[in-house]
Amino acid sequence: MPVITVEVPEELYEKMKEFDVDWGWVVRKAIERCIRELEGGGAAVPAEELLEELVRRGVQPQDLEPLSPEVEDRMYSEMRERE
Repeated sequence: MPVITVEVPEELYEKMKEFDVDWGWVVRKAIERCIRELEGGGAAVPAEELLEELVRRGVQPQDLEPLSPEVEDRMYSEMRERE
């Protein structure tokens, strides 16, 4: 994979060091998003990238599975009872 160098202001660099983040990943994703927008893809995010971001933020993939109509009805009824 080719390597690029990114320069950031010292103040920003100091803030970056406070977090355990793969900044290379952040830069790659930002470049991909920018290219997609420039190519006319707008702000749409591929499903795989969206799932990756949700998991990175702590969402479990099984929490994204659709619920059965019965479960949805039960949950809706429970919410109405709490109002």
